[in-house]
Formats: sequence, structure tokens, C-alpha cells
Amino acid sequence: MTNELNSLHLAFIGCGVMAESMLAGLVNNNLVDAANISASHPRESRRAELTEKYGVSAFEGNADAAKTVVGQENSAIVICVKPQRLKRVLDDLKDVLHPDQLVISIVAGATIEHLAEELGTAKVVRAMPNTPSQIGAGITAWTCTVAVGDDERSHVRELLSALGKELFVETENMIDMATSLSATGPTYIFMVMEALTDAGVHLGFSRDMAKLLVQETMLGSVKFAMESHKHPAELRNMVTSPGGTSAEAIYQMEKGTLRTVLSKAVYAAYKRAVELGKK
Repeated sequence: MTNELNSLHLAFIGCGVMAESMLAGLVNNNLVDAANISASHPRESRRAELTEKYGVSAFEGNADAAKTVVGQENSAIVICVKPQRLKRVLDDLKDVLHPDQLVISIVAGATIEHLAEELGTAKVVRAMPNTPSQIGAGITAWTCTVAVGDDERSHVRELLSALGKELFVETENMIDMATSLSATGPTYIFMVMEALTDAGVHLGFSRDMAKLLVQETMLGSVKFAMESHKHPAELRNMVTSPGGTSAEAIYQMEKGTLRTVLSKAVYAAYKRAVELGKK
């Protein structure tokens, strides 16, 4: 594999929201030539949409899309389907790939060992993006087999950077951990946003006003935390005056075991991610 990302040939197997996010980032930023990209999707209208918007080649069959890049010196197969559809995809791709074909999977729970065994290649990357990746503001944890070379790893970093930030982790178990913390993470944030917005409505704000106040407060707080480089506890202490409103609010949250509930939620999501891998 060469160092030129622009010459990379890509086949997106399954082109839903997350795959399109990556595809759009690559094409719109001129990182990969659209003529070198193919995608598969069962619905004709979706295939036409992808071709019209991005200039990529779209196929109904997964194997047909894969064959456009298999054999190219500089190529990768990107598997972007739901876990329940993975078996059919792997059956479609069986005996299609070369033993040295690079495969990137963002399928939740699909282990590297299983993918390598079913696809007949030792070069497997497992990645776990999250929902904000759809607007280029996500973070993707990833790892790979030792067979994936330095140039290929560099390309993977650049591909995943189209979704936001990327973080290489040393072990595959950390992908399941990231699934529960960062991939499932927006769920926790959205639920807190919803609860705070409802609380604002209960106080007397209109829903639009409450939503704006909550969203801007959360956005500003995250930006402040990132720029200050301070521990969250230190930041919390900065805004907590003795006998003040923050102190009273914290008392109620601790009384309601907010920390424990969040910790249990993350661990439950982790166990589910591990279970998906076993299936």
C-alpha cells in the first residue's frame, strides 16, 4: 500500500448514515477520488442518491462493490452494516477477498477473529465511531491486527478523521469499552439534555427557550472543560458556593445516586457489547 490517500480505492459495504458520513468527509474534502469509491445498498433509490451526491459507483450486491477494489494495490473494504445483517454480508464476501486485503469494520460486537476467519484476511481493523461523527464531530476508537502495516494504519487514521477525532487503542476489549462509553455516550448526554429541558419547562420557560439554554450551557461547559484542562471535580468546585444553588442541586443529585446510575448504565452497555461479540 502506498502513502497516497488520494489513490486509495474504497468499497463501502452497506452505506447507511455512518458510512455516508465517512464518504462525504472523504469526497467533499478531496481526500479520496470519488471515482475510486464504490458502495453497496439494496435499495435502488438510495444507490441513485449516493451516485448523484458524491459521484461514487453504487451496487446492489455486496460482492459486486467489493470486487471493484479487490486486487488494487491500495484498497480497503469498509463494512458498515447493522450486527444483525453481518452474517449475510460475510456470506456474500466469502472467497471474494484476497488474503492481504485490508478490511475496516464498524459493526458493533463483530470481533476481529470472527471477521478474519470468515473473510480470509489477516488485515482487519475494528473501529467504533459515535453519532456526532455524522457532522464530523465524533470520536472513533479503533484497533487492528499486527498484519496491518504502518502505511495502512496511517490511512485508517486519515479515513476515521473524516468523522472527527480518532483514538487508537491497544486491545480489542477496549473497543467494547469504548462502545459503552463513547459510542453509547450520546445516549446519556441526550437523556440529560431532555431531562434538563423538561425541568426548564416545569419552571415556566417555553420548550424552545429551555432547549436553547440547555444546549448552549452544555456546549459551553464542554468547551470550557477542554480549554481549562482541569479535572471535572475542580471545575464543579469552582461554581459551587457554600449554601448556594449549585450546592443544593449537587445534594439532590447525589441523593438520587446520579453517579451510580451513570456508572451502572455504562457497565450494562459494556456487557451488552461483549454479548453481541459472542453471538
